[in-house]
Amino acid sequence: MIKKLTRRATASLDPFGWLSATAEVAKKAATNPVGVATATAKYGLQLATLPLSAAWVSTGMEGLPLPVAKGDKRWSNPAWTEHPLYNAWLRHWIATGEYVDDLIAAGGDPDDFTVRKVRQFARIVLDMGAPCNNPFTNPDVHVKSWETGGKSLAKGLSHFLDDVIHREGKPLRVDEDAFTVGVNMAASKGKVIFRNDLIEVMQYEPLTEKVHATPLLMVPPWINKYYIMDLNPGRSLVEWAGKQGRTVFMISYRNPDESMAETSFADYMTKGVLAALDVVQNVTDQDTIDLLCVCLGGAMATITAAYMAATGDDRLGNITLINTLLDYTETGDLGLMSDPETVYKLDTLMEAKGYLEGKNLAASFDLLRAHDLIYSYWITRWMLGEDPPAFDLLVWNEDSTNMPRKMHGEYLRSLYGNNELANGTLEMAGQRLGLDMVKNDVYIIGAVNDHIVPWEGSYRGVPLLGGDVRYVRASGGHIAGIVNPPSKKAWTEVLGDPTGPSTMPATGAEWLAKAERKAISWWQDWAEWSKARAGEMIDPPTMGGGKYEPLTDAPGTYVF
Repeated sequence: MIKKLTRRATASLDPFGWLSATAEVAKKAATNPVGVATATAKYGLQLATLPLSAAWVSTGMEGLPLPVAKGDKRWSNPAWTEHPLYNAWLRHWIATGEYVDDLIAAGGDPDDFTVRKVRQFARIVLDMGAPCNNPFTNPDVHVKSWETGGKSLAKGLSHFLDDVIHREGKPLRVDEDAFTVGVNMAASKGKVIFRNDLIEVMQYEPLTEKVHATPLLMVPPWINKYYIMDLNPGRSLVEWAGKQGRTVFMISYRNPDESMAETSFADYMTKGVLAALDVVQNVTDQDTIDLLCVCLGGAMATITAAYMAATGDDRLGNITLINTLLDYTETGDLGLMSDPETVYKLDTLMEAKGYLEGKNLAASFDLLRAHDLIYSYWITRWMLGEDPPAFDLLVWNEDSTNMPRKMHGEYLRSLYGNNELANGTLEMAGQRLGLDMVKNDVYIIGAVNDHIVPWEGSYRGVPLLGGDVRYVRASGGHIAGIVNPPSKKAWTEVLGDPTGPSTMPATGAEWLAKAERKAISWWQDWAEWSKARAGEMIDPPTMGGGKYEPLTDAPGTYVF
């Protein structure tokens, strides 16, 4: 018992292994006195030049360029470059960041996993200490306080106290009353026609007089609520597909509790995608069903396609994969939080409840973009006293879900840990599976600013699949890249005609060199690709039918 409590306490204090990794790198750096001394001397020199730089700026002369990322909105206020004091604060922070980077480099190879993990942790901590996050060193805070006679600071303090009392010190990021699930989010009209202990299946009403014969089943990630694909009218992928003449079905996963502790990764295939396919086929009486999938839903759908090929099940038509990893060689920042030690610690933390709480999982993802998703709200809410915006994507993002203990561990070990799907060594429900078994036409979307699934990583699955593949790179990030309706800002990089066969280069770099940028959303390119493969036009099927009569209206019960 004492050993278990100690293990759980250790896991709670350092769930991602950042502290242990830092200690290991620091120990190695201590054996490299030359590297440490060089880094310290460089830092000392940079600090010594700060007064001179500030004096130079105070004369109105253009100072030395600031080495900050282009487009970083934190430093958009002219005071950071034109006011000597703010400029000095920023340069001091930049110099400190470089010093920390140099010390980490003195402790090991930059490509070493442990060193990369420490850099990730250091960046989160350094960003926390950025001068823009301090009310005493942020010019925007000072200006607004002056303009409002201090009222902005008083309101910010009120917000801070409210968040401490009611939200465990987490700033309220969005106006949660502006959107309601089933009213102006997840609002597409339809019926729940099936429910088991893991999923509900919804069928949506047709939006055209005739529909393509091949129905479309949407497979969301179980790590989030499904309605990222049905956000709100005009920004709904469900609505867009329906207007293209598709009969749309959707999986909605149950939010796990302690009763689902032993739900396995394979259960998400058998009770999830395969069960839904049975429902869709029974209702539509069609032999072929297309899939449209997001993130983890795409990985599971591809695994299901390989399983169906192995068992001689030929019901699948084409597959669309949005921001999905198939080859887990390049996993980005998330891979640094999915190593065996971290998985072991997460298993330890899940032992008591049987699941990983959604709020803890959401916090992990927020840390990957800490400034955008955490620190920026310290500024706007606590320092500037602003009320939270009404933003549909953030409302959805706040609606987190839990993860079953067994499934979560199996998924991380099999895919992130051992890359078994790409290696062809994944075993599911008694079958050995690999990507080359998937002979279907596949449409893959990668988002240019995706920090969860780097587009280069999503491209690595292209040459491993056994069928015809079309790859597109879209504007936006991991979430905004999904919600991508036609607009003046949208763009898509493509190669070849969407209605015909594709020939994709072996690497993402080769593809990018040949790709053409078009001022369209990937939704538009996908519509052409999809409709060319979706069969003849027929009368819409009935809403439910046979043994799958409607149970309730969409969005169902599991979404709540």
